[in-house]
Amino acid sequence: MLELIAKGSVTADHPAPLLFVHGAWHGAWCWDEHFLDYFAGRGYACFAPSLRGHGMSPGIERLRWTRIRDYVDDVAETAARLPAQPILIAHSMGGFVAQKYLERHSAAGVVLLAAVPPGGVLPTTLSIARHHPREFAKANLSMRLAPLVATPELARDLFFTTTTPDSDVRECQRRLQDESYRAFLDMLALDLVDTDRVERIPMLVLGAELDAIFPPARVHRTAAAYDTAAEILPGIGHDVMLEPGWEAVAGRIGKWLENQG
Repeated sequence: MLELIAKGSVTADHPAPLLFVHGAWHGAWCWDEHFLDYFAGRGYACFAPSLRGHGMSPGIERLRWTRIRDYVDDVAETAARLPAQPILIAHSMGGFVAQKYLERHSAAGVVLLAAVPPGGVLPTTLSIARHHPREFAKANLSMRLAPLVATPELARDLFFTTTTPDSDVRECQRRLQDESYRAFLDMLALDLVDTDRVERIPMLVLGAELDAIFPPARVHRTAAAYDTAAEILPGIGHDVMLEPGWEAVAGRIGKWLENQG
């Protein structure tokens, strides 16, 4: 059974539950810092699973070879337990998982937050290799992605801005974990998103101005693949739900949710 953090309850005003999908190296805890209480306090039922091998969910011993399709199955399993069809709110790798989920499943809506583009992570991989060659080589030789987030300095480079308080960066880095090498290969080339198969449902695509992993130009291309427009949030880095300024991100999502009826 997956770890599942649940807060709030379904209301007449907000019958669709919110299903939060975390990204690589993270777990359900990243939503529990701010977002779950924020949205539960506004009348939403909120559910945040830790994907297999993450957080307190089982599967860490098989994490290296866990596939993106396994993570999709985790989302499907969680969605099936909810009282109604959910709205997905998905970050980074979780955004890629959400897109793959929508190839075969439906949802009441989806919010892609600094998401892996449907075409995958090749540009990001080349950027990391260029800026962190030693850690990149170690990750590939060991077939483990933990070396890429092994220090607070690395975590800041990937997930935060230069002005994020050191204490916030250290606390996040302390909770980061290894990530599936096979899932990385899937996002690199082996299992990319077929955008023609992704159901066209209400979608909000948000990016971060100072995102070192998926900069605004790539977020705009993700939105274009789904015939919509992206919005770029100023002055914030990749971990939009943990950065100072997360309130603006949550507020923008909240406004979009209200418009969904």
